[in-house]
Amino acid sequence: MGVVLRNLQKVVPVRRARLRKDVDTLRHILGIQKFDLGIICVDNHRIQQINNIYRKKNTPTDVLSFPFYEDIRPGKLPCPLHRDELNLGDIFLGVQFVMEQCQEESLDLHGALTSLHMVSVTCWATGMRQRKSGLRCCRGKATF
Repeated sequence: MGVVLRNLQKVVPVRRARLRKDVDTLRHILGIQKFDLGIICVDNHRIQQINNIYRKKNTPTDVLSFPFYEDIRPGKLPCPLHRDELNLGDIFLGVQFVMEQCQEESLDLHGALTSLHMVSVTCWATGMRQRKSGLRCCRGKATF
């Protein structure tokens, strides 16, 4: 199975090859390479729209996640009944928002994007809940 990586914005140059490599490495480490995963890079306007629709927060954010499975328990991977259920879901990365944060804190954009993705996927794969500075991994909810 694979990763669908789409860049739907033109504000921030995204190194898709590097991000894909990092994603594939993480999927291998977590043992979830048989599952599909969507990663969509969007600008502030689009992430704000999605955030408003699903979280009722009319502000841009760094990452929004939409898990395919809602009932994953910590340490347990999903047990799909059909091949088309080998899907973890989609992660929307607010790359413009992340870039602005990185500029304020003098951080590497691509490292930050990889870190956001890693937290999102790790939360899905382990079923854990985490709340930290803007990242909210919540099993059973549509977003972080």
